[in-house]
Amino acid sequence: MILKKTTFSVITPSFQQGNFIERTICSVLDQDCKDIEYFVLDGGSTDKTVSVLKRYSRHLTWVSEPDDGQAHAVNKGLAMSTGEIIAWINSDDIYYPHAFEQVSLLFEANPDVAVVYGQADWIDQADNIIAPYPTRSWDYGQLTKECYLCQPAVFFRRSVAERLGGLDPSLQYCMDYELWLRYGQMIPFSYLPVNLAGSRIYPTNKTFGSRLAAHREANEMLCARLGHSTRHWIFEYSKLQLESDSKAQKTDLIFAFKLFVLAIKNCWSFNKRATAIVCLKVILDQLFRQHFWLRSQPKINIENVILDQHDQV
Repeated sequence: MILKKTTFSVITPSFQQGNFIERTICSVLDQDCKDIEYFVLDGGSTDKTVSVLKRYSRHLTWVSEPDDGQAHAVNKGLAMSTGEIIAWINSDDIYYPHAFEQVSLLFEANPDVAVVYGQADWIDQADNIIAPYPTRSWDYGQLTKECYLCQPAVFFRRSVAERLGGLDPSLQYCMDYELWLRYGQMIPFSYLPVNLAGSRIYPTNKTFGSRLAAHREANEMLCARLGHSTRHWIFEYSKLQLESDSKAQKTDLIFAFKLFVLAIKNCWSFNKRATAIVCLKVILDQLFRQHFWLRSQPKINIENVILDQHDQV
């Protein structure tokens, strides 16, 4: 059997990422797969982004003009593109060598597969690996509790976007998570246990720098998409609220009590119901596990690593 060659459309939304965008571009252009069309949708950057884009004009299509945000930019790229497989990578992330070759082989050998996702790493500003991204095998139920898909390591067929739509432009932080939930409700994703990409994270990174707002939006999005938020996301949002209060962390017991009360409030706020059982599960499943018996286990705290690096600069 002769496998049909896969054509990729790669879309990069960009804004004020002149320090990183050339590395993103090179990671695309250096792929072994040559059946690639590449679009960079810049939101009118005033740093050196445009000068970088001009240097690579022979190899990609780009525009630099005001837009309505990241989701709007990706949707513009979708409308401009023609390839069978859509790849979306932000302007501070990178693909690893041979990533497209691995993805292409899976798609070509499995014509019924519509979405492929692989493993990835969190990387710092110098491309050093901070830690592996916590990816897992496909489980839609688990996806509603945690976003274990790393956005640049996800590839999907154009037919999926045409049938189920593009990104929700009303979202500022979790537009990728909403897309995976929407697609995952209709079709299973195929897991490729290969490192495909590096997702850059640093103190001024959009999502990391606005964690509280990002977690609130995730809870609101889950309510709109699923009809309710999950105790994992309510817990994480409540914990971030407390951690932003310098007076909150006195002892584990006091912190646990305050978190319990705040979880009740947020359960009611997001889900319009607040039961003791739900909140007890939050404490038993999350707080106890993270603050007590896991304390003795060696584990990288991504947020602490990033903030420590920032302090050393």
